[in-house]
Amino acid sequence: MIQKPLTIGKEQLSLLEKLCNAVGVSGCEGEIRKIIFTELESAADEIKVDALGNVLVTRLAKTGDHPLRIMLDAHMDEVGFMIVADEGEGLYSFSIVGGIDERQLPGKPVWVGSDHFPGVIGAKPIHLTEHDELHSNIPLNTLRIDLGPGGAGKVKVGDYATFATKFMQIGPSLRGKALDDRIGVATLIELVKHAPENVTLLVSFAVQEEIGGRGAKVAAYRFDPDLAIAVDSTPAFDLPREDGEENTVYNSRLGQGPAIYISDVGTISDPRLIRFLTHTAESLHIPYQFRQPGGGGTDAGSIHKVREGIPSVSISIPGRYAHTANLISMTSDWKNTLQLLYALVGKLTPSILAGDRD
Repeated sequence: MIQKPLTIGKEQLSLLEKLCNAVGVSGCEGEIRKIIFTELESAADEIKVDALGNVLVTRLAKTGDHPLRIMLDAHMDEVGFMIVADEGEGLYSFSIVGGIDERQLPGKPVWVGSDHFPGVIGAKPIHLTEHDELHSNIPLNTLRIDLGPGGAGKVKVGDYATFATKFMQIGPSLRGKALDDRIGVATLIELVKHAPENVTLLVSFAVQEEIGGRGAKVAAYRFDPDLAIAVDSTPAFDLPREDGEENTVYNSRLGQGPAIYISDVGTISDPRLIRFLTHTAESLHIPYQFRQPGGGGTDAGSIHKVREGIPSVSISIPGRYAHTANLISMTSDWKNTLQLLYALVGKLTPSILAGDRD
């Protein structure tokens, strides 16, 4: 049976908006779990939460005696902050959770605690800044989350905070604080709802990726799949260079389709899966790109080392300004990633792993 390509419409955009506006800093992903349960309770054959907080979804194959067991993974968590001290009068010191560039924090609005209490990250204004201070980074320990005098006692030590950025569609682009990796979460929700009948999908909505890929390791051990695909957001450093020369160190580019990983700091992707991905994309005329090898990583770095080893590959939607208050991606890249993954899982058979890895 010919698969009808999935696409991105109002329903999918509404789901992504809901996911991006929810708060789910590493270690506090409960709001995202609730959305996933609401979306998939009727579609999943099994849905459960493990000891770390991963949402583990199983969609069983409907055909075949020994169907391929495919693990799909997207992480629920986002970078953010944790309150570490109440200094009175609505001022709170905080620490960073995940990889955030401290230089871009002053003046950013934030939501704090389970009630999303509004605040701002405060620093000394430029009017009172000494000349020599203008040429150095503002130390993190001098910044405070300010809830205003009325915010005294409204939050407590251990509460989480994140950037107060509402999701927005801007023409062909998407903007949000947590497209990394709620865009992957939304993608896997769609795949569970439209799962091919020939494979068993083992879907991990993982916790704590931003602080070391912790949840995915536990999920992979529980699922024990035949192969795994990590679906994430990857930085697109495709801005023009100041000297006018060609930007050749871009990691990935907006508008060029899903980014397939060859290698990163934690994983060398399985060549058989890379070949099958590229062949599938080319046969269906789906644009794709190779993410430039190098730093960074995905949950595949944890997954592929579990048990006897799990053949793994990563595929990501490019996004500019990762780990800041505003990440920008393109709807077309999301659509092409969804269509490529849907076609891929529908075509995969055990024979993909029969040949030599190289």
